[in-house]
Amino acid sequence: MATSTGMSGVDVRAVATELKDLLPLWINKVYQFDGKTLGIRLNGEEHKKYQLIIEPGKRLHLVSSFPDTPKVPPQFPMLLRKHLTGGKILDIRQQGLSRIVVIDVGKADKTFHILVELFDAGNVVFCEENFTIIKPLWHHRFKDRDVIPGVPYVLPVDPTLFDGPGFATFLAEDSRDIVKALAVGCLLGGSYAEYICTVTGIDKHTPASSVDPGIIQNAVLALLNRAETAREPVITPNACTPFSTTDSSGPTQSISFNEALDTFYSPEVTLSKGEKKEKKRLTKEEVIRKQQLESVKKFTNKVTRTEKIVAAIYENYSLVSEVISSLDEASKKYSWQEIEQVLKNNKAGAGGKIVAVHPEESSVDLDLGETVTIFVHENIEVNLGRYFAQGKKYKKKIAGAKAAMNRPLPKQVILKHQAPVLKKKWFHRFRWLYTSDGVLVLGGRDAGQNEELVKKYMEGGDTFVHADVHGASIVIIKGKTERMDEVAQFAASFSGAWRSGHFSADVYSVRPDQVSKTPEAGEYVTRGSFIVRGERHYEKSVPLGTAIGFQTEPEVAVIGGPVSTVLARAKYLVELKPGTFEPNDTAKKVLRVLRDKIPEGEWKAYKAVLNTESVAAFVPPGGSDIVETASGTT
Repeated sequence: MATSTGMSGVDVRAVATELKDLLPLWINKVYQFDGKTLGIRLNGEEHKKYQLIIEPGKRLHLVSSFPDTPKVPPQFPMLLRKHLTGGKILDIRQQGLSRIVVIDVGKADKTFHILVELFDAGNVVFCEENFTIIKPLWHHRFKDRDVIPGVPYVLPVDPTLFDGPGFATFLAEDSRDIVKALAVGCLLGGSYAEYICTVTGIDKHTPASSVDPGIIQNAVLALLNRAETAREPVITPNACTPFSTTDSSGPTQSISFNEALDTFYSPEVTLSKGEKKEKKRLTKEEVIRKQQLESVKKFTNKVTRTEKIVAAIYENYSLVSEVISSLDEASKKYSWQEIEQVLKNNKAGAGGKIVAVHPEESSVDLDLGETVTIFVHENIEVNLGRYFAQGKKYKKKIAGAKAAMNRPLPKQVILKHQAPVLKKKWFHRFRWLYTSDGVLVLGGRDAGQNEELVKKYMEGGDTFVHADVHGASIVIIKGKTERMDEVAQFAASFSGAWRSGHFSADVYSVRPDQVSKTPEAGEYVTRGSFIVRGERHYEKSVPLGTAIGFQTEPEVAVIGGPVSTVLARAKYLVELKPGTFEPNDTAKKVLRVLRDKIPEGEWKAYKAVLNTESVAAFVPPGGSDIVETASGTT
């Protein structure tokens, strides 16, 4: 669990999973707020913005706002800005269950790694593609490893990465009792180690070498799966966990774990009588006004600096002209690498004013009291014109910001008794629906999920359903339902029949014990496919069709499935049939129709839930057309 001293490996797994779900992300800017705390501004899709806080040895998560930044950035964030600004985050992952987060960043034709250590004193290590260290936040020499530039960064061995025999060997060779072996050797920490002992019914003082390794490993893997797929954060005065455990108290929160950590670690203001209160949250209107004032201040500062640069160029007109002339001529004979080396070795005259060379832009930075960028293939008037144009642009932005401040802010419409947002469940990453009689039905989105549904989630009392066409979702009914017609239509619609433009398909169902991965001799079963033996129960010529609706009670959510299942729960819905528009275009069309049906006051309150991504999750594969729109009952 996350405490004031830091996060556990399970907490890191939950955070890393949530961050990975936000990909793709791009790095905007890197900051360092004090001796050890870093911040990374991230850009997401659809103009979304995120702020990632990194406090080595303690925490890593998204925050609603950053601390104040120093006027002069330290060397380390400047190095990261140089290499990573504009780079695309390719992956965010945890190394096993160790408290190490690996962030892969691609830029141009290179891949860099940021390794965040959240154990002991912690560190942030910037590495090349082969994990050779470029620069750590702090240099360290340990007994078994060095964290200094030029040496490889060695990732630790983690028992949770072992296969069954490897994990069994780890426990057999551990001389501690099971709770200590899990807490220290498996990197679970004390509270989660005791949690494993509780759920397995094993006395925590039992020697690790004498317990059943299969039971323990399955419990550990289930714990990690829960951190990845079934997060319902709990915040107490002393801790924050991604889900409730036996030693947790307090209600679960309908927010992400990143938001829960932001709340838990938020700074508090100490009052005169020793009482404490939370940091004041600004209203939407106050946030907008604050942003407008900050924009005016920022652009005013840029105008001032631009004017200083123009003045500095005029004051050093002859020197700037000499630099342009000399470097323009030199670049015709020598490479920029050669020119840069000459300038490093010769600081006399005009060369002494050159503080940086930018070969890719054919420009240099001059120290004229202000740092001035000069493009050497353009004359001094053109260079001045660049700064005049910048000043004009900033003044226009100031005028625009001030005009916006003079306009009254729109009043926010607040819905009374608004229902809570549907909490994210473990099965939401699959295709899913509830039948009209309330039975959960799951479907695979791809071959990997088909495989996972059968091997991991299909149980004895379930029913296996499949459209009798090539390329279809495997559908599992979690229980008994009287509405096989709805399940059959769901299976038919999310199959190759829809992609092929058909309007009906045959669907069959069997018991779980009729489904096998073992082929006949000489046959081969591909990933996501299974052998079905015995009698099948068929639903013939099942019509294809689905609906996507917006549910407002008892929880707010986008839902999908056959019309009858959606009509029973959604206040607004749209019907689809096989057609011509690609899934992404269909999602956008459905979103527009749903938005048009919702009153403006309600739509503004729901826009965080009703978006293209949430709608696209229920659009069938292949082309679609909108049949009609209808209103359901709440």
